[in-house]
Amino acid sequence: MIDFHSHIIPNIDDGSKSMDRTLEILEEAKEAGFTHIISTSHYIENYYECTEQERQELLNKIKENSDGIELFLGSEVYFSENMIDLLKDKKASTINGSRYVLFEFSLNSKNMMAKDIVYRLIENNYIPVIAHPERYSFVQDDIDFIFDLVEMGALLQANYGSIIGMYGKKAQKTLKKLLKEDVISFLGSDVHRPEQIYPMIPKAIKKIKKIISEERFEELSTTNAQKVLNDEEI
Repeated sequence: MIDFHSHIIPNIDDGSKSMDRTLEILEEAKEAGFTHIISTSHYIENYYECTEQERQELLNKIKENSDGIELFLGSEVYFSENMIDLLKDKKASTINGSRYVLFEFSLNSKNMMAKDIVYRLIENNYIPVIAHPERYSFVQDDIDFIFDLVEMGALLQANYGSIIGMYGKKAQKTLKKLLKEDVISFLGSDVHRPEQIYPMIPKAIKKIKKIISEERFEELSTTNAQKVLNDEEI
């Protein structure tokens, strides 16, 4: 399996706090069945601003001790009018140098620029991937809003933890709807620390497979992510 969303680089965002903890996280990932992890540290202007080059150097150090796990660089970019510039200037990163961009909205307030952001990314030859849509209060209250973004060309990445209630009942219920409507393209752990989510992955997978088929789960957990790493169309 390929983990599409993680915070494993230490001390650059709210994720791992040390290299030792990062290596603990990688061990847990292996035990959970992951063979690849995409590192998607936060990029938030004026808050978390570690550049692509700096993050790649840090990730290379982790790779020296990532026995059995392949690691790839990306970002979880906080929505911004400057997203295109951040990507072109190599501050924030696409996934493994591809056209695919993982980005997030504010969890608790509807962003009136959402459609404009998706449109501008596509116009600039990027493929927008919205992180954990089930966690946004405005999606929980109006699920049609996210369907509109999907129709525009956005893809969706859901968190494994949502299906087991890690982010509350509303997120859990919303993810079930999104899975049933077949609009999720990727699954990710959104791991920040040891003992947070990887030990619960088997439980999450079991619940997800009650909603979608084995073949569809393979697409969401592995196949689609591999296409992104190869910069192929989904």
